[in-house]
Amino acid sequence: MRPFMSLMGADPSQDCLHAFETSWLFSPFVLGCIRALISLYSFTTIFVIFGWQGTHGLTVNSRRSFSYFTNLSYWGIAFYFLFAAAHSFLYSRTGRSVFFEKTPRFLRALHSLFYTTIVVFPFIVTIVYWGLLFEAPWFPEMFNGWSNVSQHAMQSGFALFELIFTATQPLPLIHLPFLYLLLMLYLSLAYLTRATQGFYTYSFLNPGVHSEHRGRVAAYSFGIAAAATVLFGVCWFIIWLRRRLTGDKRILATPSRGTEDEEMRVRK
Repeated sequence: MRPFMSLMGADPSQDCLHAFETSWLFSPFVLGCIRALISLYSFTTIFVIFGWQGTHGLTVNSRRSFSYFTNLSYWGIAFYFLFAAAHSFLYSRTGRSVFFEKTPRFLRALHSLFYTTIVVFPFIVTIVYWGLLFEAPWFPEMFNGWSNVSQHAMQSGFALFELIFTATQPLPLIHLPFLYLLLMLYLSLAYLTRATQGFYTYSFLNPGVHSEHRGRVAAYSFGIAAAATVLFGVCWFIIWLRRRLTGDKRILATPSRGTEDEEMRVRK
């Protein structure tokens, strides 16, 4: 039986592949630059929205933002790409997985789970918002249009970048129950927000006073869980197909100071 950490995506035999730091198309340094730009854009979006709301009498919306799945997912995107950029930059300079080598292995497993969340959850955000919540016409103010596209559409584009252009391995199946757990924890947060602040983060979570409404809430909840399952499978397939088409190539870093890591090459 494989050790739990290996099942979670932290198999020691895979360490030499440097899957989280490399790409089949870009050098580690270029990959780090792209990831850093995505992180910078995400953080800039978050704080520009905070600033705009603060100057338009909507400070309460900034405080409430931490109760919304969209915003939590977007914060996850911003921090993931910040850490991922650091991993790629350090690997580019040293030829080693610096952070992973100096920290307990369970943190590598958590990073693998973190990766799974940022390639699955953004698609849930996009589908739920544009499929259930958005109501035409388009936003009359350019700022609102930009902020909603950035948060409800572009984060799926960022997830696609990680799926298509990096050298990661297929998502570990054991991550799926953790996705369900995180979704249930968010559901708890949504109803805690209702109890403490008096509002529902999303209209479809409002059970109302009639039993049929409560059944509808349950249907939406199970529907989102089912969507997470399907999207997990789609992401797994995209990674599998990418590795099939590229021959599992990866551009590795040039070792520094005489280390015995791999020299720069495209591994096939």
